[in-house]
Amino acid sequence: MPHKSIITLASICFASIAAAGTSVPSKAMRGFAEHCFSPYLTAEKATTRLGMTGVRLEFYDLDPFSSAAPSPVTGRAAKVGTDRRCEVAFDGDHAAQAAKTAVDALTSQGIVTPAALPSSFQSTKGTEILAARQLNPKRIAVVHVGIRKGPGGIETFMTVERLLPSELKD
Repeated sequence: MPHKSIITLASICFASIAAAGTSVPSKAMRGFAEHCFSPYLTAEKATTRLGMTGVRLEFYDLDPFSSAAPSPVTGRAAKVGTDRRCEVAFDGDHAAQAAKTAVDALTSQGIVTPAALPSSFQSTKGTEILAARQLNPKRIAVVHVGIRKGPGGIETFMTVERLLPSELKD
């Protein structure tokens, strides 16, 4: 009978490992990486692809690159000087993995040219990464990942905001 116990224990361990890959934080990080940098993401697509139980989503795109209609602001008010935000937040401290996921996504999509960080963006307590990257000659994106106080305690947030061309003079 000891073999049956070992097999049962191994099955439980493998099931736990498999479930970890489909956890809310894992899904939210993967969703951010796969969708938040896309110029074709709309509020409707963001809700469908990123909106899930346990994930708080903020999105707007006031001046889409595509022919899509502008997407209204959801969540906090639009940050002055930006025309787009995509943010996911979820319970717990997963900042190190979230930052790695964001950097890997930028790299895989070829968004690697550093840009000056505008003074309107400041690191906060809990910031894991705050960086600006050139999207094209007239646009930059600012990525901010870290932890902060959320509705259920500590939450991890992953944000990318696109700046208006007028804000690039900073």
